[in-house]
Amino acid sequence: MPEPAADRWDGIRLGGDGFVLRRWRRDDLDALVRHADDARVARAVSDRFPHPYTREDGIRFLSGEVVDLSQPVFAIEIGGEACGGIGARPGSGERARSAEFGYWLGHAHWGRGTMTRVVAAFAPWMMRELALHRLFATVLDGNPASARVLEKNGFVEEGVQRCAVLKHGRLHDLRVFAKVRRDLGDPP
Repeated sequence: MPEPAADRWDGIRLGGDGFVLRRWRRDDLDALVRHADDARVARAVSDRFPHPYTREDGIRFLSGEVVDLSQPVFAIEIGGEACGGIGARPGSGERARSAEFGYWLGHAHWGRGTMTRVVAAFAPWMMRELALHRLFATVLDGNPASARVLEKNGFVEEGVQRCAVLKHGRLHDLRVFAKVRRDLGDPP
């Protein structure tokens, strides 16, 4: 498997209480598969994140076949091991100052406030780095923990996309949360 191409995000390390955000590396494969191969994780994220999660899935992800790794897509490292991820997908054209982001964390690290701290580090950095006026995320209706993470970080629930996702044979609503630049206290 080739090493991901060098880009503007190489060398970025955002630290916080008990974690580091950094680029994914080829040697993250074993940890990625170990933490991602969990039905509890897969049930709350996009179907691009399969279950079971195999080594082949991890190789495809780390080679950039699943998400565009030239975008700000980072591993969440705890105790020297990649155990989750966070990333943004900037818009284009008239939506170039907006981005959608998503995240996941291995079950072994749930319930400790880690993701709240990760989003607290990532969101304002991302908004400033890309000069965004809006950063948003969608949350499946059955994932109140992810909604709390966003609310604790000042994201405002803007509404619900009804019957937006068919996952495992069941229709789900998507809750939409956003933070806008003026929420950072920065000039427009």
